Amino acid sequence: MTSDIPDYGKTFALMREGCVEQWQAYIQHDFVKGLADGSLPEEAFIHYMVQDYVYLIHYARAWALGVVKAESSEEMRLCAATVDSLINQELSLHVETCAAQGIDESSLFNAKEELETIAYTRYVLDSGLQGDFLDLILALAPCAFGYGEVGMRLKGSLYDGHPYEKWIKIYAGEEFQNVCVEVGRLVDLAIATRVGDNPTASPRWNKMQERFTKATELEANFWTMGLRAGK
Repeated sequence: MTSDIPDYGKTFALMREGCVEQWQAYIQHDFVKGLADGSLPEEAFIHYMVQDYVYLIHYARAWALGVVKAESSEEMRLCAATVDSLINQELSLHVETCAAQGIDESSLFNAKEELETIAYTRYVLDSGLQGDFLDLILALAPCAFGYGEVGMRLKGSLYDGHPYEKWIKIYAGEEFQNVCVEVGRLVDLAIATRVGDNPTASPRWNKMQERFTKATELEANFWTMGLRAGK
């Protein structure tokens, strides 16, 4: 694995530095290590993929809420593009993977949510419903940024016959990496517009960091939920 930190914008670098312990627990989770060397039990991976499909449905809805909360046409376009990427690209990986296990998309859509899935999705949606556009985006961002960084780190772990090659290539691939760059641009734009070019000096900074950090912790809990199914 490479230790390089991806360039997803100024805010990502600041927020990541502001929760180093939680971020490392997320991107270096045992679930991720199992993905890297192929040792993750298939049962754990499939359970995770089912729950991640459910999560992404709510995640797409939250990004759609971003269109409603946006305060510029540029913010609207970036949110809408992310919704399109989620629904028409990322979800297809889950549908194809689970179909090979005899799980159709209707079953995925109606799958029972684990408590970790409920906790994370409702936190993100609540951030947008009760807060402003910035609250919502900061709750959404760790998912994209973390998967992008994990993808970059894991692409060097691939070998012939790797059981999770498709998953790794999706998140390491140019298309998803471009999504992360665009999300980073959106976050930077939202920050600059609302709190200025020196966000760490803003009275709002600590609350913004707390929101990003909490979403990061919920991401790590989501991996733990997946691992639990393989035991």
